[in-house]
Amino acid sequence: MKIFQKINKNIINVIKEGGVGVLPTDTLYGLVALALNKKAVKRVYQLKKRNPQKPCIILISSLKDLDIFGVCLSQSQNKFLKRAWPGRVSVVLMVGQKKQARTIEMSYLKPLNQTLAFRMPKPAWLRSLLKKTGPLIAPSCNPEGLEPAKTIKQAKEYFGDKVDFYLNKKTLQGSPSTLITFQGEEVVVLRQGEVKLK
Repeated sequence: MKIFQKINKNIINVIKEGGVGVLPTDTLYGLVALALNKKAVKRVYQLKKRNPQKPCIILISSLKDLDIFGVCLSQSQNKFLKRAWPGRVSVVLMVGQKKQARTIEMSYLKPLNQTLAFRMPKPAWLRSLLKKTGPLIAPSCNPEGLEPAKTIKQAKEYFGDKVDFYLNKKTLQGSPSTLITFQGEEVVVLRQGEVKLK
């Protein structure tokens, strides 16, 4: 386990090789792992003691990343996401719909009714990291039922040497992201967070 003050090649390599770590997201500290690495995702669930049927929000670097998961957007949905992203809005989308997309076996990501939630975070450094690693799951940094870690000290109290790295930043006290979905072309707010949507 290492504590870093800034992103470097070590963090990127650890993630790409299936490691699990703690880093600041655009909302809270997250327990992160490659979304396309089944073993790494499973390890996050075990560390958090997370409900095995509860999916994680997936962080992406661009709309193009949605192709990996076979997401098919309508013109108006695409237009809305270009306005909402990057930002603290997570969107529940149908997956596995594009046949020409890279096919991945997604059952380990626990899709609900063939849907997963995605977010393109606003911080440029985080999107740059995601471009290099690929999409990450990033649930809040806490065992199920406890409050999310606001500092690296608190994160270490939770997970100690059980994770591969910590990326230290200031105290984070952000609100969860606003969670939405689409019903046809209509935007439906499932959870109001930092971004207020009507």
